[in-house]
Amino acid sequence: MTSITTKPRRGRPLKSAQENRDTKAELIRSGLEQLTESGFASSGIDPILKRVGVPKGSFYHYFSSKEAFGLAVIESYANYFANKLDTYLLDESYPPLMRIKNFADNAKAGLERHHFKRGCLVGNLGQEVDLLPESFRQILIDIFDAWQLRISQCFKLAQTHGDLSITADCDQLAECFWIGWEGAVSRTRLVQSTTPLDNYLDNFIAGLPR
Repeated sequence: MTSITTKPRRGRPLKSAQENRDTKAELIRSGLEQLTESGFASSGIDPILKRVGVPKGSFYHYFSSKEAFGLAVIESYANYFANKLDTYLLDESYPPLMRIKNFADNAKAGLERHHFKRGCLVGNLGQEVDLLPESFRQILIDIFDAWQLRISQCFKLAQTHGDLSITADCDQLAECFWIGWEGAVSRTRLVQSTTPLDNYLDNFIAGLPR
């Protein structure tokens, strides 16, 4: 009986599924840094690949296009930020309004840690929406809606604690919170100081109907 021997493949060995996942995750992480600092429209693929050490030809093994890559980065950031919000807004060891302040303090520390070069990816993309693929628009809207829902639920809990007027429109307050928040983050990056965020939050909380 003749034995059959499999000939070894030429070139690089195939990457394992784990290696593929790791490389894809590194590309998304690199893209998050690049897009948060420079935006989507002005960001090329080359600096993202350089940080990871992946050749340009291999990029399209993981993503079919820059648009598909951008969507993956947005999804990753949205999940990260939603988890961060839940960490602070669902923390029952603090009163509801204090939970919002704790979230804000964490955000300020992050801005300082990155020397004010990075802000909110979703907010940044919203400012350049006319330059983005149309597929991004509704996704960004949905992300803001999810964030607003979390803040609105925190306000409703504050109502049950007696810290917010029972007649307050929590959904509207949550929308106003995020509109102001994104503007304050942009100003904080501009002046490289957390003072705008401090002033915004202090005035927003002070102005809530009691």
